[in-house]
Parts: sequence; structure tokens; C-alpha cells
Amino acid sequence: MRIGPIGALLCRLLFLAICLPGPVLLAVAVTLDPRRSPADFWDLLAGDVLTTIVGIGFGVFGWRLVTRSRSDARRLSAAGVAATAEILAVANHLGGEDPGLELHVRISGPGFATFEADTIRADDPALVPGASLSAVVDPVDRLFSIT
Repeated sequence: MRIGPIGALLCRLLFLAICLPGPVLLAVAVTLDPRRSPADFWDLLAGDVLTTIVGIGFGVFGWRLVTRSRSDARRLSAAGVAATAEILAVANHLGGEDPGLELHVRISGPGFATFEADTIRADDPALVPGASLSAVVDPVDRLFSIT
């Protein structure tokens, strides 16, 4: 999936927003003026530390995912060669919120050895074994995109 510059900005802002609540809650818990009982303080501190770790983990993961996606798209635009992806097998893919088809394809073209790969696509009656699709491949590391 290609992410444009506006989409990348919005995704990064969202992932930044995921990172922020944990540290903010942690700072508030430590600096609150009315002192609580030690048990309440440690419970609050433990929850805030957990929220910080999980939020920052998800935020950094998402940020890196967007960055890698944009980098891959730029690399394919710069160094990609036209190729053909022949569908070898089709299976239903039920993962996540967007069910689709899992395709096993053989990708061939000039400048690289033919290889096989798996990809997920939206449901389409034209996606049957034997059908050919257009693809772009980076010959150096076999990064590909089916168009």
C-alpha cells in the first residue's frame, strides 16, 4: 500500500499521539501536590509506567512502519523494473478487518532471477490461478509491488 505525503504526516501525528499519554500521566502522577497513600502512589506509578512502555512501543513501531513504507515506495520508483506476476495459487485470507485473498505468485522480468512470493490483495473475481498481473521489482533485493 502506498502512503502519500499527507497520509504519512497524519499517520506520524497519530503515532506521536499514541506515544504521549503515558509520559504525561507519569509526570502528573509524580508531581501531584496532594500526597496519596504509598499503596495508591505505587499502583498509579506502575500503571503509568506500563502505559508509557506500551504507548511508546506502539508509537515507535507505527512510525517506523510508515517510514519504511515510504522508503520502499521511493526505492521502487527509482530502481524498480517492470515485471510480470503470474498467480500460482489463491487462498482466502481472513486476517484483520479486511478479508481478502492470499496470492502465491511467480514474479519474472528482466534483470533478476524469477522468484515466488506471497501477497495479500482485496477480493477480486479476476484473481485466479494462471492470471498475470503487472508488477514492479527492485532487482537488488527483490522488493516488489503488484500494480
